[in-house]
Amino acid sequence: MDSRFTHRSSEREIMDDLNCSGPVVRQTLHELEVINAWLGGNKVTLDGVRDLLAGIPNTRTIAVADLGCGGGDIARLLIKRLNRKGNSVVVTGVDANPNIIAMAKDRHGEVVRFIAMDIFSKAFSQLKFDIVTATLFFHHFTSTELVQLFKQLLHQAAIGIVVNDIHRHWFSYHSIRILTRLFSRSPMVRHDAPVSVLRAFSKQELVDILGRAGCDNYRIRWRWAFRWQVIIRRH
Repeated sequence: MDSRFTHRSSEREIMDDLNCSGPVVRQTLHELEVINAWLGGNKVTLDGVRDLLAGIPNTRTIAVADLGCGGGDIARLLIKRLNRKGNSVVVTGVDANPNIIAMAKDRHGEVVRFIAMDIFSKAFSQLKFDIVTATLFFHHFTSTELVQLFKQLLHQAAIGIVVNDIHRHWFSYHSIRILTRLFSRSPMVRHDAPVSVLRAFSKQELVDILGRAGCDNYRIRWRWAFRWQVIIRRH
């Protein structure tokens, strides 16, 4: 077995630079939106939220935080989905890169609240939500950082947390590397997409992280295409 897939990589992605901006970021966000739509990634997050809300009265206003919101496409889809269910919903998109938040506001600012904020900051830790979602976001952090973050989020999310992230696998790595070389116009996507797979998770790694964080009521499911769906319930 290729040793690159044995443990999580610590190689940085270009997207980790919180000062990145301009046309390359705009193109990257557009391509990520297309990839999520065509490969079913959006559905992993939306279905997780639906599961968490099963049994919750639709007369209740639901506050959702979408971490690492990027261009805001998932946040906008969450509003559409929950409005169809009949819930009144407030979605807050959170990203540490103010340039990305500015782009998200330009596209979806009329319906989504966006804030540029470090999720490890004291200011963010004091915010409260019903549900926290994160799509292709948690793999940007070390396992130690994620233990700290999940401990924090357990106190912030009244209903639960939905994680949609990558299964680290040789097929996923080589597939996305070939596809982005053939079709991507963004050098950031061509670099970051395969790196993100190497930074992603095995199921056991997720189990270990959640256990260390004190999460004891959760479900992990494999979803196409090479995604882990983690639904963490507060009760």
